[in-house]
Amino acid sequence: MDRLSNTVRPYAWGSTTAIPELLGTAPTGEPQAEMWMGAHPGAPSRVTRGGTTGQPLSALIDADPEGELGPAAVARFGPRFPFLLKLLAAAAPLSLQVHPDLAQAQEGYAAEERAGIPLDAPHRNYKDANHKPELLCALTPFEGLCGFRAPDRTADLLAALDVDSLKPYVDLLRAHPEDAALREVLSAVLSADRADIAATVAEAAAACERLGGAHAPYAVLAHHYPGDPGVLAAMLLNHVTLQPGEGIYLGAGVPHAYLSGFGVEIMASSDNVLRCGLTPKHVDVPELLRIVRFEAEDPTVLRPEASAPYGEEVYETPVDEFRLSRYVRAEGAAPADLTTRAPQILLATAGAPRAGELTLTPGQSVFVPAGEKVELSGTGTLFRATTVA
Repeated sequence: MDRLSNTVRPYAWGSTTAIPELLGTAPTGEPQAEMWMGAHPGAPSRVTRGGTTGQPLSALIDADPEGELGPAAVARFGPRFPFLLKLLAAAAPLSLQVHPDLAQAQEGYAAEERAGIPLDAPHRNYKDANHKPELLCALTPFEGLCGFRAPDRTADLLAALDVDSLKPYVDLLRAHPEDAALREVLSAVLSADRADIAATVAEAAAACERLGGAHAPYAVLAHHYPGDPGVLAAMLLNHVTLQPGEGIYLGAGVPHAYLSGFGVEIMASSDNVLRCGLTPKHVDVPELLRIVRFEAEDPTVLRPEASAPYGEEVYETPVDEFRLSRYVRAEGAAPADLTTRAPQILLATAGAPRAGELTLTPGQSVFVPAGEKVELSGTGTLFRATTVA
């Protein structure tokens, strides 16, 4: 197995302290938003193997896909690492966004390739032909927005603001079938004249701050993104707070945004994001409306389920590209055999668990090639990321 050296991404919304505190390093004063673990071309982890230091994990996999990933994973996902594992530390809200399903991603990518749109073009929607389901597990209390709230409840929330320019949206939400109401309101908000919608956002934000309670998160959004129509789009979504150890799964077509907190995130390896707002980046409204699932549902908070043997706790999701589980090991716990035919990344978040001969302190991780024997011992908390294949 290989100890990983991982890149920390300095996005503006990142916390200046959460990742350094976990790693036991001094803060730099700059935001440290995400630490990436895997072989994603944007920031592949690096390993030392065969006396060579700093080899990209992606290069090792390219040189021997079946040896590193195993024949089953290569047959199912191709000769590439199928998931990306992250530490995510949000001190400010991320953009409101949605991800395509696999067929939509393949179609969108092919269309933009045929159109000759450069991969780095600001208006490009599809950077690859893969979908991007994801799972976030909280290490601290974590706030986010996930999926559409029932239209009648959103109508009540908006009506309480007593903002004249929101009343047509209230009427739509109460009078139309659920999917049509959500589509019409989101389309109207994102397509409105920017000066008009900015004034509505400002008036709504002031009312949210005055009322507090369930309205308070949207006042915070407007503080970070004044005048952004995404603030009103966010009011259509469920607000959810995760406690440490709880998780939330985000499938294709579900609009969402992370607001604050620190967690472990895992996703299929993809860069495909369509934005709905809370960002200065490109928002392609027609394509967004094609991808979004206009279905209201309460968010499902995941709690890890015990899986015998060895004390593994699994966060169940409906995808094959990743499987995330957790071990919380007390003094005297029996060693756990983690050997599997799939590739793995093991990440410590507390204590000093041992993977084979390697002791992992919080924030340290290792890559375990498919089929390599590995035994977990020691005490502490360890997250195990692998595939279902």
